[in-house]
Amino acid sequence: MKAILKSFINGILTIVPIILVIYVIYKTFLFLDGLLGDRLRPYLKEDYIPGIGLLSTIILITLLGWLSTKYISGKIIRLIDRLLEKIPVVKTIYSVIKDTIQSFLGDKKSFSKVALVVIPGTGMKSMGFITSEQLEDFYSPLKGHVAVYIPQTFQVAGFTFLIPKEQIEIIDVKPEDAMKFILSGGMTSSSKHKEKSSI
Repeated sequence: MKAILKSFINGILTIVPIILVIYVIYKTFLFLDGLLGDRLRPYLKEDYIPGIGLLSTIILITLLGWLSTKYISGKIIRLIDRLLEKIPVVKTIYSVIKDTIQSFLGDKKSFSKVALVVIPGTGMKSMGFITSEQLEDFYSPLKGHVAVYIPQTFQVAGFTFLIPKEQIEIIDVKPEDAMKFILSGGMTSSSKHKEKSSI
């Protein structure tokens, strides 16, 4: 009975993560493929191959990105950008989406610096990511502060704290490793340590 239970637990530890990753990749593929695929399918009918929608989406985004660098088309895109930033309600949604995408893919990436923050009134520390170092542009009295995003364990939701720069300790940890550490509740670091010690 113990051997069966051990095999079952080993199955959960090895197979379940693989199944979940495949499921997430599959669902993501279906979503991205459906963006243009749902519009192409009625025309192609039986000739439609899964993946054509995703490929078309990539080509379209690449083409629009190329057009944005050209003089005339670039001016049109910038005009649309300015219009969206002036429409009430729409400008809020647009700016949040735009800033979020630029924070991950733009020249000045957020989440590139990992920081340790001391929880006030305790000796405990929390790990987070620097998301903005120019808070004086947002509110001038916040000059000398930085925005630190601290995710919650087992979910991406978290809190954003505005903290004086001198109270922030930047640590030499890869953002990917820090995110895995936080989301797993610190379990990823202990598993790596065990692997190294067993070698």
